[in-house]
Amino acid sequence: MLPAAYSRIPMTAIPIDSLARLDAWLLRATRRRLGHTPAVPVAQTLSHFGEHALGWLAIGGLGWLSGRRRDEWAAGAAGVLAAHAAGVVVKRVVRRERPAFADIPALVGTPSTLSFPSAHSCSTAAAAVGYAPLVGRPVMGALLGSMLVSRVLLGVHYPSDVTAGALLGGLAARVTRTLVRRLTEETRA
Repeated sequence: MLPAAYSRIPMTAIPIDSLARLDAWLLRATRRRLGHTPAVPVAQTLSHFGEHALGWLAIGGLGWLSGRRRDEWAAGAAGVLAAHAAGVVVKRVVRRERPAFADIPALVGTPSTLSFPSAHSCSTAAAAVGYAPLVGRPVMGALLGSMLVSRVLLGVHYPSDVTAGALLGGLAARVTRTLVRRLTEETRA
């Protein structure tokens, strides 16, 4: 039987039963593997940091305040904001409910019951794209991977939610960076 969250998503190109089973299996496997480890408090900390993209926006603000490479920090922060907004808009259109399995209770509170895409994943992927040139790709890659796994570990997202969120966030950051560069070039010309 499919979770109710899948009944609202028209995915004619994807066998819905297979995706639902894979999502549920990965969710349970993640919880079994990491649910009784120090990864849980780390995931909870990441969840609070990423709420409404505030942690990533604060990082961008601090980078901008440093006085070095201000245009890049501003473009990165703009990408984070755009990605978070895109995630929230898509979430309200799709209206997929969060995982609700008796054996996988959520380990952190959420501001809504909507799940697809993960807004944390959107903003973190955007931060990875925008801030990697400034702080290093390995650091941002590790943070992105940690955030994606944390959302599943905490039981508040399906793996497909975080994958879609990361793709949407990365795209939003790249588009935003391109637009910011063009505006900056036009202003300086």
